[in-house]
Amino acid sequence: MKILITGNMGYIGPNVVAHFRKTHPNATLIGYDSAFFADALTTPLRFPESQIDQQYFGDVRNLPAEVLKGVDAVIHLAAISNDPMGKAYEDVTMQVNHEASVAIAKKAKQAGAKAFVFASSCSVYGFADDRARTESSELNPLTAYARSKVATEKDLQPLADKNFVVSCLRFSTACGMSPRLRLDLVLNDFVASAIAAKKITILSDGTPWRPLINTKDMARSMEWAATRSADNGGAFLIVNVGNDEWNYQVKDLALAVQKQTPGVDVSINKDAAPDKRSYRVDFALYRKLAPNHQPAYDLTATVRELKEGLEAIAFHDANFRESRLIRLRMLNNLKQAGYLNDQLFWRS
Repeated sequence: MKILITGNMGYIGPNVVAHFRKTHPNATLIGYDSAFFADALTTPLRFPESQIDQQYFGDVRNLPAEVLKGVDAVIHLAAISNDPMGKAYEDVTMQVNHEASVAIAKKAKQAGAKAFVFASSCSVYGFADDRARTESSELNPLTAYARSKVATEKDLQPLADKNFVVSCLRFSTACGMSPRLRLDLVLNDFVASAIAAKKITILSDGTPWRPLINTKDMARSMEWAATRSADNGGAFLIVNVGNDEWNYQVKDLALAVQKQTPGVDVSINKDAAPDKRSYRVDFALYRKLAPNHQPAYDLTATVRELKEGLEAIAFHDANFRESRLIRLRMLNNLKQAGYLNDQLFWRS
């Protein structure tokens, strides 16, 4: 089996590569990445790409057709990957997350690939009432990032057939340790704040709902999606990926971190304006279709994993929101240094 993983040098990619190398040791793994965050290593004992058979460097907007030669499955992670980056680079977000994604899927199908796995997001639900969102619920994308995911899902559907199985995995908010850790994600931020500053500050009133998932469990779902048949979910599938027990209010996440890091103060801004991004998600369909690939990590284990991982690298930067562990900060630094142009292409 030959598998192409785009965006393999980001936050989630290294754990996806490690998972496939473990579960499919004889597979040929190919990486394709722009390398924006290549040096943002936080667990450097083993270079993550040492588990890749062939690594390509390039922008997904210009992915050469020859990269897809002989590929059986594409795991498409590459994206402008959060709301702040999407706001700062809205046009680029649509180019990368939507237009390039659909173009790669078309090239993959033409090259004879059998499966295309698209990393979508539960953020497409935006702000919702107290009912948990199912795959058929109304969408309310509030950001460029979320809108790009909706547009891609729509344009991928016509490409799917029994010989080209397309899976759009609407992921919960990612969390957990990684060789290229991000600290611009809610749980990761709270653990970093607890360790470095002994204080967690919640900028909202703490009531918004978020579903979460450990990146290692994301990898498990991608393995399932890359190998499923059209008989299991259909040639085109949109599915929420996560666990019902991982629907938490933001304040509960902070308290869970506080429980494992004694002496940490939690501050909640009770006078804050309501956070427009709040939704709970129903994962019944994923339980039904992928019973052997259900999330294995819970909140307690993930907080412990993050805490131990940060302590192992002697993390102590209370000003981490200005560091290279914040993806928008790193992109802006590369641009200001003259390495990237306004469209986030590498300058020659």
